[in-house]
Amino acid sequence: MSIFVTKSFMPPIEEYNRQIEDIFENCILTNNGPKVKELERKISEYLGVENFQYVTNGTIALQLALSALDIHDGEIITTPFSYVATTSSILWERCKPVFVDIEPDNFTIDANKIEDAITEKTRAIMAVHVFGYSCNVQKIEEIAKKHNLKVIYDGAHAFGSKYMGKSLLSYGDVSTCSFHATKLYHTVEGGACIVKDKDVSDRLSLQKRFGHNVDNHIMLGINGKQSEFHAAMGLANFPYINDIITDRKRASDLYDNLLKEYVIRPKHQDNLEYNYAYYPVMFKNEAELLKVFDALNAADIFPRRYFYPSLNKLSYVNGENCPISEDISSRIACLPLYYGIENEVIEKIADIIKGVLN
Repeated sequence: MSIFVTKSFMPPIEEYNRQIEDIFENCILTNNGPKVKELERKISEYLGVENFQYVTNGTIALQLALSALDIHDGEIITTPFSYVATTSSILWERCKPVFVDIEPDNFTIDANKIEDAITEKTRAIMAVHVFGYSCNVQKIEEIAKKHNLKVIYDGAHAFGSKYMGKSLLSYGDVSTCSFHATKLYHTVEGGACIVKDKDVSDRLSLQKRFGHNVDNHIMLGINGKQSEFHAAMGLANFPYINDIITDRKRASDLYDNLLKEYVIRPKHQDNLEYNYAYYPVMFKNEAELLKVFDALNAADIFPRRYFYPSLNKLSYVNGENCPISEDISSRIACLPLYYGIENEVIEKIADIIKGVLN
């Protein structure tokens, strides 16, 4: 059987069916139905946040964040080390991404380099909590206040991580999240915005519903609503969040024990309660990474290159030089990690890696 970089958690089917039976009974399929409202309430309580907006996916969440903050032009300081949606959301909103290099230890944007990139055209900072590790939120907040900038955090990987005792998604003017099927907590497809200001949250809520209330058309909007069927999966998965994180920690700890002398791992930050969203490892160079991939693929095991290429090198952007991101992106990958991955599978993966590197 093939082993992929992740495998979606599936709740007991009878628990999902109970959620679906409610939908069949009331015939409400979308348009902010009872399942969506229930999920928003439960996740808000779990995260300890207000102004939680459940939307169709993590990319729309980023676009809505920019729009609700009234950012439709200018420059957005961002990271080159992320999934492409971080950059594409900026471009889609007709803004210009300005890339700032990353920290070599945990791959988040280097906050000490942000001020040098600020110009009179800068409107916001869009940083990423890469792999669920925290950005330097204190430094970024100081810079934003000094220069009157908005802060958006792409927290696609951050669900379940806490920093300084608070959800990592509680920082910034808007934090976004992804509930895609590959995430540790998922609703098949889905995303969210957590908004600091109630007025901005109300604006975002209107924009995700085409910008109108019944026949009163108020502003330009988009369809960012989520369906009852997706919320049903979220509700069925919800009771298992802590179990999922605990099991991923078990798997990560075993990887650590087996591979600690063979690969480079991110530095775990102080005051971070980690969610074990991924298991990233760095090799000495790209050639070494590719040899490991060849050996694992031959055994029907498929890790992934997260993230490659460095986004400043995309053909459709004229990105700044970011040598640290470019170097790291060429030699980093994520090993298979998911709920229920067997110890024997992890041991096999580690043995293959050791065999190549030895």
